[in-house]
Amino acid sequence: TPLLATGDWTRSLIQLAKTAELKKHALTLQLHTAHILSAHAALEQKNKAIQDLKEQKNKLESERSRLLESLREVNEDRDKADIQEATLNKEVNELHYKIKNISDGEYAVAKQDVDRLRQELGQSPLPSLQSTLEEKSAEYLKALRLQAESANATTGTKRTGEDLGADGQPMKRPRGRPKGSKN
Repeated sequence: TPLLATGDWTRSLIQLAKTAELKKHALTLQLHTAHILSAHAALEQKNKAIQDLKEQKNKLESERSRLLESLREVNEDRDKADIQEATLNKEVNELHYKIKNISDGEYAVAKQDVDRLRQELGQSPLPSLQSTLEEKSAEYLKALRLQAESANATTGTKRTGEDLGADGQPMKRPRGRPKGSKN
């Protein structure tokens, strides 16, 4: 006697096919998300490096006005910083372009497919890319804050009440050597 399928096996088969398709699209989405997160991490590093270079340039500018004898050396350092800043700005622009291309292209298509399939399967849609990025950014900032707090705790760099003026603002310390010092 031939075997006959019983029950609603076609619906189960369709459900299995959709689940397989969801897994495929979800993996693609995860890959794109990983690329975007990696690019964002690199972008944050590049932005920090740009900020560090801008601070370095400011210090070099003030040194230029005070030390005419070392003007040539300072100018060389400043030129190097300009080249590095231009390179970093170019890399930042490329990362912005890469993020936009992936976000607006393959990621958007994959996200729509995944969300559509999740909806058909009765699942809630995945969080938006923006919320994922905000979550990663919050984690990064929290880690930085904890790192700074632990560094301050070990080195004792927090100012005490003695360093505060009458209005509660930090007092400025005099620059340079004390008067009358020989070295």
